[in-house]
Amino acid sequence: MSRIQLALRVADLEGSITFYSRLFGTEPAKRRPGYANFAIAEPPLKLVLIEGESDQDTRLDHLGIEVASTDEVTATTRLREAGLATFEENHTSCCYALQDKVWVHGPGREPWEVYVVKADADTPAKPADTPAACCAHRSRP
Repeated sequence: MSRIQLALRVADLEGSITFYSRLFGTEPAKRRPGYANFAIAEPPLKLVLIEGESDQDTRLDHLGIEVASTDEVTATTRLREAGLATFEENHTSCCYALQDKVWVHGPGREPWEVYVVKADADTPAKPADTPAACCAHRSRP
């Protein structure tokens, strides 16, 4: 199993949940304070909604490829061999899930993660002052 992930930062989380529930004909797979995700079978998509500033339009937070195992995450050595700069995070808490992941940035600095969800987590991320805080990749070149 692998699927594309689209993570959006939204001003109106409840309104966005209602809209995407209607659009895809399914309810969120996970809801937490300031966060929801949809595991959509067709098309295979993980849609992540992250509550943002109330005065801003919806914007792209990051993109990803969810894979089935840590072996598939670590198989991304091909990214380094292809000349792409990577940043690895192993056994990190992000988006209410324990994950292993590797990050790369596209030519427009758009962040992509290749990740596996290993378990559910009670918190959205490690404390913001730690290097592996959720989505800390955005500040990296």
